[in-house]
Amino acid sequence: MTVDQSIPSEGPYYSLRVADVIRETADACSLILDVPDELKSTFRYEAGQFLTFRMSVAGKRLVRCYSLASSPVTESVHKVTVKRVDEGRVSNQVNDAVEVGTVLDVMKPAGVFCLQGPAAETPVVLFSGGSGITPVISIIKTALATTQRPLRLLYANRDSGSIIFRAELDALVAAHPDRLQVEHSLDDRDGFVDIARAKRFVGATTDADFYICGPGPFMDVAEAALAELGAPAQQIFIERFESPDDLPLGEATPADAEGGIPVTVVLDGKSTEIICGPGESILQAARRAGLEPPFACEEAYCGCCMAQVKEGEVEMTMNDGGIDQGQIDQGWVLTCQGVPKTATKVEYPD
Repeated sequence: MTVDQSIPSEGPYYSLRVADVIRETADACSLILDVPDELKSTFRYEAGQFLTFRMSVAGKRLVRCYSLASSPVTESVHKVTVKRVDEGRVSNQVNDAVEVGTVLDVMKPAGVFCLQGPAAETPVVLFSGGSGITPVISIIKTALATTQRPLRLLYANRDSGSIIFRAELDALVAAHPDRLQVEHSLDDRDGFVDIARAKRFVGATTDADFYICGPGPFMDVAEAALAELGAPAQQIFIERFESPDDLPLGEATPADAEGGIPVTVVLDGKSTEIICGPGESILQAARRAGLEPPFACEEAYCGCCMAQVKEGEVEMTMNDGGIDQGQIDQGWVLTCQGVPKTATKVEYPD
């Protein structure tokens, strides 16, 4: 895989070689990426952030975000972990076909699900389900190394064989028995985590910083439990990623032409004319028209949906770090937040 050389040297994609593949469980593997010296500063990251990957699957370019499971403080490598998803095109290809030496297209680290207040004494309570452990373990390792804060993790999985990083978590508990507690919840043994179970886990520690990452229903339970306990909303941090594999494409129906703005979308080398309704983002209109542009968070911080404005004017309603000023100056926009102001042409990177 190669990066289109027409893309500016600062991004959005860089070519990184896979230095190692670690089989974590029967359906999850970790990729160790070789970041060359000249890209070390570009790929500097905070605990809890993710990398965005572009891969070619069955002739389509697909974009997915995977969290860094390594710690920027205690480890010199960049490690992402990918769990197989039923009918997941990218996750299955990673687990089946990526090997040492494979070159992947990768965006620089992004995301706001990061360790807060590294010097604070506030306890840290973490809820993780399945592969949601990836950013959580990065936060745990970093907090243990840089603070004296006590940490408690509730980690839910289908069964014991599904526990990612079990040996690593056990080693962390053994090294920090007075600061780290890990409670495993297994669906086949304990049933699904419910609100009562989550509330019991939190106990009286309602003044903690809370981190939640995992499947949607699991996160909903954790959020509901914290709301019932009266935990401060500003101390609750949530990472949500919805894979396009799991989301239906919109029906190919045109927007009401009245008040709409024409947009030419260049995707996979093909130009398609769409209409953006009043206040509608380019991403929304493109999906409604039956296109499959790259996206992940839809909250302006992952950078997956980045495209370059070739003609016209596009206004971004929000930018939460998904794109930097240098890229904006070169015409890049986040299409999840990009609302056309005039007839426009945007081009997604090849």
